[in-house]
Amino acid sequence: MENLQLKKIANEVRKNIVTGLHSAKSGHPGGSLSAADMVTFLYYEEMNVDAKNPKNPNRDRFVLSKGHAAPVLYGVLAEKGFIPKEDIVTLRKPDSYLQGHPDMKHTPGVDMSSGSLGQGVSTAVGMALAGKMDHKDYRVYTLLGDGEIEEGQVWEAAMFAGHRKLDNLVVIVDNNNLQIDGTVEEVCSPYPIDKKFEAFNFHVIVINGHDFDEIRNALNEAKNTKGQPTAIIMNTVKGKGVSFMENQVNWHGAAPNDEQFAVAMEELEKAGEALCQK
Repeated sequence: MENLQLKKIANEVRKNIVTGLHSAKSGHPGGSLSAADMVTFLYYEEMNVDAKNPKNPNRDRFVLSKGHAAPVLYGVLAEKGFIPKEDIVTLRKPDSYLQGHPDMKHTPGVDMSSGSLGQGVSTAVGMALAGKMDHKDYRVYTLLGDGEIEEGQVWEAAMFAGHRKLDNLVVIVDNNNLQIDGTVEEVCSPYPIDKKFEAFNFHVIVINGHDFDEIRNALNEAKNTKGQPTAIIMNTVKGKGVSFMENQVNWHGAAPNDEQFAVAMEELEKAGEALCQK
């Protein structure tokens, strides 16, 4: 797809994120917005997935290891046709299948229930190993937060993946440098992230997570890397696309009120209009 088209879709995904969170009156906008470009690219260009056959055994798999960023996954699934777009406003409602964290049993297109940080990447490693054992050619992608990689289980999974040379696995770290209590450097620094993954026998690529050319090149490089899993460390802006949320730690886990929602949607509408004029 052309980058301009991907930008338009990602902007719609950001509208879905803000809409769902405003309706829910709770949730996690910052890390959802920062990951919108990568998740859009994965579902629209990179992965072999089909909304009409979401359980195809030969499909590529995506595991949202940072499960609290469920709004970005739902936002893309809605645009892609896995779920009705009008259901976005049911986010986190008691009777909704769009729970605060992804639920594989009730949500089409969700490959793994996640939320307990560190566990998603572990299941993704298991999926990749299963693909190797079954001689399948599907690929597995998993998205982690930079705060999440403070969990020890992440590195146990990385050690196993590197040892087993799971070159069908791509681990993506959303490095927006903010977690719920502050910067990752202040809370429990995981830096240098690239060197840590290299130590576990990963092929490592560092990119701007909002540049579709860099995203495309990195994922192509991952496909061409043999004998090693790949880790893509993407530098991003927390709250990307909504000016008053960008790089603000207090928007890690807070929903916009009515006034803030109106401002955010106006900004995103204008951003979409500007893209349409290009």
